[in-house]
Amino acid sequence: MIKAKATIAASLFALGAGTAANADELTIYSALEEEEIAVYLEAAKEAMPDLEIDILRLSTGKLGARLLAEKDNPQADLIWGWAVTAMMDPQVLELLEPVKVAGAETLAPEFRDAGDRWFAQIGYMGAFCVNTERLKSKGLEMPKTWADLEAPGFKGEVLMPDPNSSGTGYLHVNAVLQSLGVEKGWAQLAAVDPNMAQYTSSGSKPCKAARVGEYTVGISLAFTAMKSIDDGYPLEMVLPEGGVGYELEASGVLSSSENKDAAKRFLDWSMSNDALSLFAQYKALVTAPGVELSGFAKEAGLPNDISSVLAPVDFVESAGRQNDVKAEWRERFGR
Repeated sequence: MIKAKATIAASLFALGAGTAANADELTIYSALEEEEIAVYLEAAKEAMPDLEIDILRLSTGKLGARLLAEKDNPQADLIWGWAVTAMMDPQVLELLEPVKVAGAETLAPEFRDAGDRWFAQIGYMGAFCVNTERLKSKGLEMPKTWADLEAPGFKGEVLMPDPNSSGTGYLHVNAVLQSLGVEKGWAQLAAVDPNMAQYTSSGSKPCKAARVGEYTVGISLAFTAMKSIDDGYPLEMVLPEGGVGYELEASGVLSSSENKDAAKRFLDWSMSNDALSLFAQYKALVTAPGVELSGFAKEAGLPNDISSVLAPVDFVESAGRQNDVKAEWRERFGR
């Protein structure tokens, strides 16, 4: 039996993992935040003390590039918590092994692959972070929709992530385009653009800037909004009417893995009640049925039925046109 450990490596291969993982050892690629990974893995090693688990944490883009670069010499056993829009790349899908993960069948069809190559019990969603004190001092009405942000009083008061450098930025743009239709969606984004103070490279920065009063509205992440409210900032989380943008964080087993049983065991654990309850402390979006909202999520106004506020996102369409949308956005609004 190998002593359990949980390693978050800045570069796994710098630590000597030059080949695929051995019998009681799992090598995992993940795009989850390091803070989350540390907490989740502590629980995972308590549940599976006989497994040695090594994590390489990469950004969404770098994870995909690494998978494809290693296509002929695979190094990992599974992908854990990666944007499903990236997972939809046909070159990536062909690397995945169909696996029936225990509990994944309870997820709605839109949250799992029909061929059992991936599933997503977690994700992240967008929100408007509105500084209530600055809003009041400017004499502005609480914005409930994207159209509300067109008001002249919001000029220079809105921050948003650039979709070319931020997945959060893309999920917002994609939600507007899919909710309103392409023509009306671009028109809506163009109508709000004159009020944008800046397009940021970070998805969380707009909310963090709004919560300290630098701007009135930060178009950002729901989780950042909820934590900011819980931390006492004068902030209100607004889930824009018409549909909230979101991204799923998918997981799957690589067909090249020599440790498929151990990989499936890890993913089975990730669908356990203990794991799902833990995810709810870090995620605005948990797609598994019956998971209770965290206290700070309730306080911030997140509804029990998340599906009631989500935009009608088609992830196959989103993945297929992502490059075109980013290029058009850059041409229209790039600064």
